[in-house]
Amino acid sequence: MSDNKDHGGFFDPGWRPSGDVHRDEDGRPHEHPGLQEDVGLGVRASRALAMHELLVEKGVLGENEVEEAIEAWSERVPSNGATLVAKAWADPEFKKRLLEHPKETVIESGFVPEHNADVIVLENTEDVQHMVVCTLCSCYPTALLGPPPDWYKSFSYRSRAVTEPRKVMSEFGLELEEETEVRVVDSNSELRFLVIPRRPEGTEGWSVEQLADLVNRNSMIGVAAATEPGTD
Repeated sequence: MSDNKDHGGFFDPGWRPSGDVHRDEDGRPHEHPGLQEDVGLGVRASRALAMHELLVEKGVLGENEVEEAIEAWSERVPSNGATLVAKAWADPEFKKRLLEHPKETVIESGFVPEHNADVIVLENTEDVQHMVVCTLCSCYPTALLGPPPDWYKSFSYRSRAVTEPRKVMSEFGLELEEETEVRVVDSNSELRFLVIPRRPEGTEGWSVEQLADLVNRNSMIGVAAATEPGTD
């Protein structure tokens, strides 16, 4: 972990396999010559579109069936991560286990990390704010948060998260105290991160289900705060 004075915090590139090898969503490895290129995205998108059109043409799928399934999945899966965060807020012993043995605890909770990747869980506090990025492509805890949002995959986010994380967070509505340390962590094909955001005040005695409703996707990436009670 190295101190990056430019953005007033730390940037942790984590462990990367030799050659900066990442994997496509289907698990096949690919290498990235540099941040400027999103290798293979056009090819994969074209292939998926052609397959979709063929299945619709053959009558295997309805015109909007795939889109509806993806939308339903996208809405459902982030609740996996939210459930873990809510349990951690409500149960100190569970939080301790989740922080110390994250992958095992995630699997015990019924969620399997994609490509058998390792998992690290980080807790945000008054003193430290963690923020997740994948500087080389879009490695992301899909099993816990669903598909990555477009902005997470963009070159703009992947670069600015490292150079000006506070400004990025402010664009998501999160303003930190000047003394709060910012730590930017870098996902890769072998490693995924889940952030436990700070628990909102006024939620003492809430059930796990109630707490989970306050945990939004962006807060588990670390670019935003959990939803305050009584707000949408």
